[in-house]
Amino acid sequence: MSFFNSIFGNSDASDTPKSSVNWTELTDIAQLMEVEAVSNEKLVVIFKHSTRCSISRMALKQFEREYDLNDTVDAYFLDLIAHRDISNEIANRFNVYHESPQLILIKNGKAVYDVSHSDIDAVALKTKV
Repeated sequence: MSFFNSIFGNSDASDTPKSSVNWTELTDIAQLMEVEAVSNEKLVVIFKHSTRCSISRMALKQFEREYDLNDTVDAYFLDLIAHRDISNEIANRFNVYHESPQLILIKNGKAVYDVSHSDIDAVALKTKV
């Protein structure tokens, strides 16, 4: 492992988070119908992550450290480098401006909370749940 990887982490496609968050990985546009359906019964959060961006990686790690809503919220993770088409469809379907990193809370098929970069905060998300 190189010196930079030990500091900043690896930025390849295997950068899917390993944490206490029960992530469902978004890999197909059809899953967005599932997100909409689930959001009618339970809150859904989507974390859009750029595996090439150190700011995105820092936001993700901070969010994962603070997150404790697995019983309340279904969490979906999108590697937007690998799945830019899904990222574009999220922006279109949920009427949010594309950003990265980005956290979107979905309720009843609509985005009710949308933050990016340093505003991504699991503690702040709790106040919206």
